[in-house]
Amino acid sequence: MNQRKTLQDIQQEVDQYISQFKEGYFSPLAMMARMTEEVGELAREINHYYGEKPKKKDEAEKTIDEELGDVFFIVLCFANSLGIDLQEAFDRIMHKFNTRDKDRWTRVEETN
Repeated sequence: MNQRKTLQDIQQEVDQYISQFKEGYFSPLAMMARMTEEVGELAREINHYYGEKPKKKDEAEKTIDEELGDVFFIVLCFANSLGIDLQEAFDRIMHKFNTRDKDRWTRVEETN
């Protein structure tokens, strides 16, 4: 049985991968451009599957999970390059959602 990786494990794995190359991480501006590119590719796939724009017959088949993986990878690279611990960032954002935004949305009614 495979043990699931923690977010810290995943960040370390990405860092080890990037560290083997002389170029290392891209600059923050280049990473922002790369992230925008990847989100655009995700948007394109979403539009093909759920929108009104079908794929061209000669267009390569990609999947939403592949594009989400690309977005996740660049987010990991971005965080690593700036020394951001994504687990800590995630914990802070969930605290915000659970406090500031706790009454913002309509809750699903509990059924007993």
